[in-house]
Amino acid sequence: MEAGLLAALPVQELVFFINRGLLAGLIIGSVYALGAVGVTLIFGILRFAHFAHGDMMTIGAFVALICVALFPGGGSILGLPAAFVLMPVAMVVTALLAIGVDRTFYAPLRRAKVRPVVIVMSSIGVMLMMQGLVRLFAGTGTWQLEAGGAKTIYRLPLLGRDIILTQPQALLIGFTAVAAIALHLFLTRSRMGKAMRAVSDNPDLARVSGISIDSVVRATWVIAGALAAAGGTLLALDVTLKPDLAFNIILPIFAAAIVGGIGQPYGAIAGGMLVGFTETFAVFNWSVLLRPLAPLLPDFVEIPNRIAFVPTEYKIVVPFFILIVVLIWRPTGIFKGRVVK
Repeated sequence: MEAGLLAALPVQELVFFINRGLLAGLIIGSVYALGAVGVTLIFGILRFAHFAHGDMMTIGAFVALICVALFPGGGSILGLPAAFVLMPVAMVVTALLAIGVDRTFYAPLRRAKVRPVVIVMSSIGVMLMMQGLVRLFAGTGTWQLEAGGAKTIYRLPLLGRDIILTQPQALLIGFTAVAAIALHLFLTRSRMGKAMRAVSDNPDLARVSGISIDSVVRATWVIAGALAAAGGTLLALDVTLKPDLAFNIILPIFAAAIVGGIGQPYGAIAGGMLVGFTETFAVFNWSVLLRPLAPLLPDFVEIPNRIAFVPTEYKIVVPFFILIVVLIWRPTGIFKGRVVK
């Protein structure tokens, strides 16, 4: 009986590790990656940190909520959440909003040739303005993007146990993978993508080469705004939609962008995944994996009920610990990013 119990426990712990460790890290890493790509593109082209990016994610999710409310078919379309099917509309609206914010607040400052820190402070003002507008029109309550709050659950059997993944989580992971591939093809194959890379490397040389800087700036805001809306909508589908949806993740998103290499879209994706997995494993209860070893340990050794590197309430410090460690090892990030001056 004891032998059968010991044989069953590792499978149970393995499934627990996959569900609460690997999948959880992949999910939050996907959210960070979608946000970090926009942050790093804006920095690479426009040379400033856009602190209002998290609020663009929140506004994109609220636009998706409005689309769902106006859609007559209810909360599901072809077996998929209506918010996901209508998400392209939210991406377009948020991209247009991003262009409008740039023309209204940032472009005049660029034309005045102010220092980058002035534009950064302006982005903080835009962040506070967006937060106020969201609370003014949406209040402070919470909403469910999926009808009734119910989520389709996928179960993958593994030796008598189930690996569990909700439909919004599967859509988040799948969309992030598709977005990463599409971004790679855009930056490497399209004329505008090559122009964006040229402007990021040397804007003055790109300008004298005939590249339209204004077109590149618009394309940057379109991509950043669209991915922000997608990240916010998919995050809201997985949890709940509230006015401060992305406020608590904007700093980890910046950490992911810096860890990956400032101005490097591929680095932003890698940094998002690294920060997501590290944050998840830092608060993971490792005692669950150690319990099968209890019969092999001396009687005076007792495995605590919970073993974690940091308490859950302090997980916000993990991305910055990773940031410091990575930058000490490689000051320009995982991918060779731009040096901040």
